[in-house]
Amino acid sequence: MSHDTPVADCRLRAATDLFTHTWDPVVLAALSTGPHRRHQLRAAIGGVSDKSLTEALRRLLTNGLIERHPQSPPAVEYALTPLGRSLVDGPMAALGQWALDHGDELLAAQPDPGP
Repeated sequence: MSHDTPVADCRLRAATDLFTHTWDPVVLAALSTGPHRRHQLRAAIGGVSDKSLTEALRRLLTNGLIERHPQSPPAVEYALTPLGRSLVDGPMAALGQWALDHGDELLAAQPDPGP
């Protein structure tokens, strides 16, 4: 990033936007084990509404992180693209390790929500 490029227009913002939606990284993590049909994703994730899953799948498709594979009988499987795999195996794996290493410290630093 050059000093002439506004921070809001940089590649860093585009990359960090991938983590602004709660379910997007969760869907990517679920797909890291291999292709899944929609109902398999909902079961693997647990707690995600149908609407939230639909929105996450659309965003991930639009960003080129996942792809649809039509199946027979009429069904669709979702799978990571090479770009999605690089995100899961790179930054997401590093963040996951950081959370394991420092998660207790992070939680301890947060104020007690009280009764």
